[in-house]
Amino acid sequence: MLSNNSANSNILFTLDQIKAIHSKVKSGVDFPDFIQNLKSLGITQYETFVTDGHTDYYGLNGYKISSPGLYKLLTVCTAANAGQFITRLKAHQQGKTDFQTFCMDSAKYGVEKWMVSIDKMTCTYYDKNANEILKEIIPTTKTKP
Repeated sequence: MLSNNSANSNILFTLDQIKAIHSKVKSGVDFPDFIQNLKSLGITQYETFVTDGHTDYYGLNGYKISSPGLYKLLTVCTAANAGQFITRLKAHQQGKTDFQTFCMDSAKYGVEKWMVSIDKMTCTYYDKNANEILKEIIPTTKTKP
């Protein structure tokens, strides 16, 4: 919720608000609802880094906050394997893996990070050289597993 308090006028969202939304996510099936809830906070995009699971969230006027890492450091493979990554991504989107497993799969198949543009409703996955591995359109409703 946006604050009307002038002392907090440049804070659009907090990590606590994001954590509350994230706590409702059980698997990749919940991703469309997650995105809509982030959008309601004023988040315009975010980047998640596979190495430790931290995320940088961006809002209007250059506002940015970062979450802490979520797990022990992972090594991202230098040679991306888009085909294997897409197979594991589909499994995650169907609710067959949890977030940490998906991150381990991403590292194994050369994905360094993903960037979600909430305005464009896209999620783009990148390798260590900032090459685009895959760009997806984010569905606006849940898909059945």
